[in-house]
Amino acid sequence: MQSIVIIVLIGLMGGIAVGLQSPLASMMSQRLGTLESVFIVHLGGALFALIPLLLFGGGKLAQWREVPWYALGAGVFGLVVIGAVSYMIPRMGVAAAIVSIVAGQLLISTILDHFGWLGAAHRPLELSRIVGLGVVLAGVWLTVK
Repeated sequence: MQSIVIIVLIGLMGGIAVGLQSPLASMMSQRLGTLESVFIVHLGGALFALIPLLLFGGGKLAQWREVPWYALGAGVFGLVVIGAVSYMIPRMGVAAAIVSIVAGQLLISTILDHFGWLGAAHRPLELSRIVGLGVVLAGVWLTVK
């Protein structure tokens, strides 16, 4: 099992990436339009992912048909994320947009954990988690107001 420190650092790097990607995508969206920005962001990501796939012979890409059909919706949700932050940032700022996105992530992930859906570890909803979500939602309100 990996060290929790490594796992948290990877999570922080992902958060930093979202924090940087969002205003950059918003900048493009303001100049080109939301759909154009979403297209360019995902095209750039696809091309960047293609390089190691080509270098390493495609990995398990040929087995994509073995993935549940609904898992392919992840790409659509990626479009929604980029579209949402591109729309929100010029209207409410980076911090308010990101904290709203994170709050939405926490809400849905709590539901997924509670029911063990989509491969999530089953973690029933407890009072401490409800209080934590309340604190996060209060933080959203304080950040957005």
